Amino acid sequence: MYERILMPTDGSACAMHAINEGLALAKQLGSEVTFLYALENPLASGTATPESLPYSAQLWEDLKQTADEALREAVAAAEAQGVPAEAKRVDNQSPVAAIVSASDEHDLVIMGTHGRRGFNRWMFGSVAEGALRRAKRPFLLIRNDEADD
Repeated sequence: MYERILMPTDGSACAMHAINEGLALAKQLGSEVTFLYALENPLASGTATPESLPYSAQLWEDLKQTADEALREAVAAAEAQGVPAEAKRVDNQSPVAAIVSASDEHDLVIMGTHGRRGFNRWMFGSVAEGALRRAKRPFLLIRNDEADD
């Protein structure tokens, strides 16, 4: 039924919680998993000033390293569970757009949600909600309390 599962990650504790839950399901179903990390380039956002360009370039490199580490951690968790997995980093695309696009090649999307409310939700938004609203595939959202993240 769910042969290919997409699991977006941002490297947070919330994402790892969802990955661990999702891997348990993938193992039971005999599914293969794709971990996705979408990375928006701070240089492309138009917020960099000439004075901050050297720092923005370093920030971009640091963000890519952080993304790659999160993907390695997710793949290692899959290997430990005996679940076949691949990792995919998408650069220069919003997380919502990347998730919706990648979901076309999958049967199910499993991702974490912080369950933010009020000001925090307004301020930080919700990638999970944005992707779910545009979804063409089934989604399984795993809630993680903000206090745990």
